[in-house]
Amino acid sequence: MTLEHPAYGQLRQVTPTAAVLLANNPGKMTLDGTNTWILRAPGSDSCVVVDPGPRDKSHAARIAEFGPVALTLVTHRHFDHTAGVKRHVKLTGSPVRSADPKFLRGSETPLAAGEVIEAAGLRIEVLATPGHTGDSVSFVLDDAVLTGDTILGRGTTVIDTRDGTLADYLASLEALAAIGGGRRLLPAHGPDHPDTADVARAYLAHRQERLDQVRGALEVLGPNAKPMQVVRHVYSDVDKKLWPAARSSVKAQLEYLRS
Repeated sequence: MTLEHPAYGQLRQVTPTAAVLLANNPGKMTLDGTNTWILRAPGSDSCVVVDPGPRDKSHAARIAEFGPVALTLVTHRHFDHTAGVKRHVKLTGSPVRSADPKFLRGSETPLAAGEVIEAAGLRIEVLATPGHTGDSVSFVLDDAVLTGDTILGRGTTVIDTRDGTLADYLASLEALAAIGGGRRLLPAHGPDHPDTADVARAYLAHRQERLDQVRGALEVLGPNAKPMQVVRHVYSDVDKKLWPAARSSVKAQLEYLRS
């Protein structure tokens, strides 16, 4: 039987070169859990791991079963993608590369926009996609795009205003829409989708709709309304448990509109 998402602890083949191992860390911000992607060309003995995931001994051990790991890549700094790096390196000996130097292991070179990586028989292009965080990157394969948290398999992405901005995020969505046609969407949370460009365009439309709603809220609440006031007005139909996350995105929207 063909596996379907979610499939905890089981390697699910999605494309000829990409398989996913879902970590058992579901939550309001992680959806069903973190997708660790295992990439290899047909016939390759080694693989590339994308996002080792949370600090979970069983998840790290399962990843190691599919080695040897030639290289590990990180889409962005959030702990549900990076907390497992230390154990992963201990088990596999893999070098780790990321845009944030904090997570480099066995390498002193952060990922650079436009860089092409050749490993496990694959050609992987690094696409800078900041917005969700300042260090967010996506990885472009011939037939797929690994989008990290920039585009999810379900729902929408929160802007982390510690270093993410809506202006950057919208530009990243435009870039993914331009490059993603005919390439499968492989997100860091949620199920995969047939075409990255289609989902990127839907995300852009949703963001414009939210911006219009925030503009409408400011007309009612006044131009100096605080983020949580706008959340209560715009997200009244959303579970209040998600309001703190919505506040972060609204803060980014207000900064975008006011700039």
